[in-house]
Amino acid sequence: MGKLYQYLPAEFVTFVLVTVFSLLIGLSLRRISLKREGETTLFGTDRTFTFIGILGYLLYTLDPGGYRLFMGGGLILGILLALNYYVKQAQFHVFGATTIIIALITYCLAPVVCTQPTWFSVMVVVTVLLFTEMKHTLTELAQRMKNDEMVTLAKFLAISGIILPMLPDSNLIPGIRLTPYTIWLATVVVSGISYLSYLLRRYVFHESGILVSGIIGGLYSSTATITVLARKSRDAAPHEATEYAAAMLMAVSMMFLRFLILMGIFSWDALALAYPYLILLSAVSAGVGWWLHTRQRRSVADVPPAETEDSSNPLEFKVALIFAALFVVFTIVTHYTLVYAGTGGLNVLSFVAGLSDITPFILNLLQGTGNVAVLVVTACCLQAIVSNVAVNLCYALFFSGRKNPVRPWLLKGFGCVIVANVLLLVVFYCL
Repeated sequence: MGKLYQYLPAEFVTFVLVTVFSLLIGLSLRRISLKREGETTLFGTDRTFTFIGILGYLLYTLDPGGYRLFMGGGLILGILLALNYYVKQAQFHVFGATTIIIALITYCLAPVVCTQPTWFSVMVVVTVLLFTEMKHTLTELAQRMKNDEMVTLAKFLAISGIILPMLPDSNLIPGIRLTPYTIWLATVVVSGISYLSYLLRRYVFHESGILVSGIIGGLYSSTATITVLARKSRDAAPHEATEYAAAMLMAVSMMFLRFLILMGIFSWDALALAYPYLILLSAVSAGVGWWLHTRQRRSVADVPPAETEDSSNPLEFKVALIFAALFVVFTIVTHYTLVYAGTGGLNVLSFVAGLSDITPFILNLLQGTGNVAVLVVTACCLQAIVSNVAVNLCYALFFSGRKNPVRPWLLKGFGCVIVANVLLLVVFYCL
């Protein structure tokens, strides 16, 4: 059945596709005209756009080599659209040209369907339909955007599309795998994940509750998210304590997934060894967090969102430079630790690295540490993570305050995650 169209004439299939696609676009405009603008301001709707598509198909097929008929029809259509726009502007004071552009796209469907793969034609129509329906959504999005949002996007494009390709891939220090390209590549990847988390938090889950704030914040930085949630829990009601503890554990769960993504980007060998453990640890953290969440009898809808500060820009060059500096430091320290203390010293260093931001340390391990076996690299990554989880618990206890009712739940929840982490680490070494 899926290949039935192969037994039909190609002209028939093309004609049907052009007609259906044009009709769908016209129906979309018809619905919008009835709801928002009024038919008098549009250049026709369903039937008109269907006829535009059929006209384009006829003129294209009658002169497939020279395209003179097709271009002549396009010229006449353009004149009619220009007259329509002039009248619409003069009489109705409507200056939008969206309908005119869509009419021209509809006219061009015939050569697209005839010359391009089917998936490309469908993609064009779907894109037109989506953006036709998303007018108010895009308007609301633009209203929520901060004044410097485009500057933030420009920064990300600059660090990933301009600076990164221009950097050389030659060692800065003889004998150490440390190049400007690898340093900035790590910075771009981490900044990209942080920027994605920032966009989700601000534009998709901007009215989210405490639990979702922990989930989204964990993609950016579990330590920063836990610190903010712990501070906010000081002013929370006692019955909200389990909700804040659950959000912090969700942030830890997303931290495991974030490192899973980083391993997939930088080291498939480490990913092949570590993914069962990271997925299990993420599931344990999320499971304990969800269990604490279910103890919250009060509806979370009434709880104000506990988001990390929107004013904190994840793409500030100062933050990027600090990360790059930490990456360089950990690369040099790791190299000389291996030279003078071997893999035993590297194991100790992995636990020590957990006291700070472990992302630069782990990315340094994943991008290569000489002749160190991938088994040792993976073990050090897991050790740094368990150390960092313990440090995050200390941050949560410190910033939440001594008499905060959230503290017992933090000890229970984080304790379960740390025990699971240690047990899985022992299993990893035994296997």
